[in-house]
Amino acid sequence: MAGLARAVRRVAPVGLAAARHGESGGGRRWGWGLALGLALGVKAAGGGEADGGTEEAAAAAAPRRGFGAAIERSRDLLQRIKDEAGIPGILVGVSVDGKEVWSEGLGYADVENRVMCKPETIMRIASISKCLTMMAVAKLWEEGKLDLDAPVQKYVPEFPEKVYEGEKVTITTRLLVSHLSGIRHYEKDIAKVKEEKEKANRALKLTKSSQDKEQKEKDGEGIGKTDSVKPKKEHEGEVKSRHSKPGRRDKEFEHEEYYLKEKFESVIESLKIFKNDPLFFKPGSQFLYSTYGFTLLSAVVERVSGQKFTDYMLKMFRDLDMLSTVLDDNEAMIYNRARCYVYNKKGRLVNAPYVDNSYKWAGGGFLSSVGDLLKFGNALLYSYQAGQFRNTKGQLLPGYLKPDTVAMMWTPVPKTEVSWDRDGKYAMAWAVVEKKQQYGFCRRQRHYASHTGGAVGASSVLLILPEELDSEAEDTVAVAPPRGVIVSIICNMQSVSLNSTALKIAREFDQEKRAQCVD
Repeated sequence: MAGLARAVRRVAPVGLAAARHGESGGGRRWGWGLALGLALGVKAAGGGEADGGTEEAAAAAAPRRGFGAAIERSRDLLQRIKDEAGIPGILVGVSVDGKEVWSEGLGYADVENRVMCKPETIMRIASISKCLTMMAVAKLWEEGKLDLDAPVQKYVPEFPEKVYEGEKVTITTRLLVSHLSGIRHYEKDIAKVKEEKEKANRALKLTKSSQDKEQKEKDGEGIGKTDSVKPKKEHEGEVKSRHSKPGRRDKEFEHEEYYLKEKFESVIESLKIFKNDPLFFKPGSQFLYSTYGFTLLSAVVERVSGQKFTDYMLKMFRDLDMLSTVLDDNEAMIYNRARCYVYNKKGRLVNAPYVDNSYKWAGGGFLSSVGDLLKFGNALLYSYQAGQFRNTKGQLLPGYLKPDTVAMMWTPVPKTEVSWDRDGKYAMAWAVVEKKQQYGFCRRQRHYASHTGGAVGASSVLLILPEELDSEAEDTVAVAPPRGVIVSIICNMQSVSLNSTALKIAREFDQEKRAQCVD
């Protein structure tokens, strides 16, 4: 350091002279920057000083590469999404290999009081709550307390046995976590639901037929005939016009049960909303996304654990170090809680209607921060990958769950579908896309798991992109799980699709990480 100090003293006058010729503070900063830069150059060229060699000095002087470029591109993408959809405030968090590398808030957590978003801001995470509940279910299953294939009445006799088309049927926990139970969602009209399902199935068949025809043309005559297919806009399906979907009451949010104001004292009590309603489908036969299925699941967790569902979950959050994840309780004082917003019929921003989410803690009733969701994602990713690494001298601690348990959770289930990701299938409270590549130097599909959320005045996504581990990495003692990129995004506006944005951001950070490894 003595050599560096002497060099700075020798060159500083040059920098000061340069600064005096400038009129602004920028000129002065440039002058000192030049001085320091020349000083480092003098030291490197000097061949070595008594207090250290040039290699050590260069290593100390060189800044460690970060993810600045990925952050800049991702921030620009989020800002565009925010502006186009008219979102008051949006939060983002990214972790790479278990380390949080970026968390930021854009816009307002509270528009009326001009409170800006920050990484610690807490918002409704909506259906990501289902992933948290699944963690509890998996833990109880591992402990041998819960049988996934037993009738739910074994644990919750208050839920009546069901009959479908005159036949007695069985609903199990396994069917609940994959939305195959036949229990309704917010729509009460069976005819409407079946009509929508038929339309969706017809559209799916047409799409598949079109894709098959397109593929045959590619295989037989090249791509000439497919040039008329219009390329999708970058955010198509991600951000809808302010005059149609984002923040407005789209079809999904027209259901009155989204806006329940009654406070339920227990999860058993909340079963009364739907427990006597008929099943829409035979259990196991069709996929029907159902938040009420998770309300029943919370009753199962409560009985199996011997604790109130909310108490059990809060204890699990403490174990996972998720100290900012709490119940969406209107009465509690929750610091850093953001307000929720919608657009009214005139297109003006207004506060979201008052709702009480105590009827659906398990399926959409938690608040969290992006930092806590990253912790949750990393706990899962660590558990998933822990068995793939050499555990020299017991250096690796066990995961919160066993690797095989997470692998089961992330295995696509037949007959399921995912509305927010056409490449995915639903697994156990997660949407999963499997690794796939059909042609060389063409689209390559990575394996990842995700879940989105939509609540009154809020939208969210949590996406986990595991690193593709090779045998060499697995045998390296210096490399340890979790390995991969995790992205969480939450905003205080309803009806904003965020999954493809999260995937783009994950890929940005994954590519920059790979570039650093090559360098």
